[in-house]
Amino acid sequence: MGKAIARLEARLAVRLFHRTTRVQNLTEDGQIYYEHCLRALAELQAAEAQMESGRHKVAGRLRVSMPVLFGRHCVAPILLELAREHPSLELLLSFSDRPVDVLAEGFDLAVRSGFLGHESEGLRARKLVVQRKRVCASPDYLAVRGRPQSTGELASHSILLYRRADRVNIWQLPDATGRIADMPLSSRLQLDDLEAIADAATAGLGLAWLPEWLVRERLRTGALVSLLDDQPGVAMDCYALWPSSSHMPLRLRLAVDALVEQLPKVVGAH
Repeated sequence: MGKAIARLEARLAVRLFHRTTRVQNLTEDGQIYYEHCLRALAELQAAEAQMESGRHKVAGRLRVSMPVLFGRHCVAPILLELAREHPSLELLLSFSDRPVDVLAEGFDLAVRSGFLGHESEGLRARKLVVQRKRVCASPDYLAVRGRPQSTGELASHSILLYRRADRVNIWQLPDATGRIADMPLSSRLQLDDLEAIADAATAGLGLAWLPEWLVRERLRTGALVSLLDDQPGVAMDCYALWPSSSHMPLRLRLAVDALVEQLPKVVGAH
């Protein structure tokens, strides 16, 4: 012990103890150093207690990014129910259709649809659900323009296209050989909101290619009619992404597990 104290005093360049043959008492510098050490130990113990609590209690902040409509209709209700069940969970939900930088922007979790490219580097991913899409139109439109029987007939119809950031979302449907291919369809009506496209289709303005979860109720009531159901459709994978780490907080693990379990029911995936 004496050698260790001597090494500490040499490193700090101060005298920590008054030494006699019988007792050792702290110097003024020693007392100050001792009090700082006590506070540092208390901070460490508090941090360890919080980490231990986080492994057994759903608590703390969870910042989540998700697409606007898919998030609002499908993801957010699941996470909000999780927050209701766990009052110590703090949710920060961000709705945006741009591909956020999870690491740079400080998100704990992101829900993303489609192909995962280089932007997923440094992240872990887990598949949540498969989103299926439907070509659909209103009964009034079909009564006037007729019902397309194949993808080859789509070019003669009014098409409602989704356009975002000056980029049109190309329809992907079976070609004459049955293989999924890009359909370079033109349109005079291009919108950057999927729900607005569903509204336009319901109003009889053209054919739309939309996620099944978004138009399910309109299909059920007959406001929209599903087309080309005998053709193989395109399915879009949806993933949960989070920063790669050796430790996964309980709040994050439960959020991902809840999405994996419940999203297929909400989306109606088979």
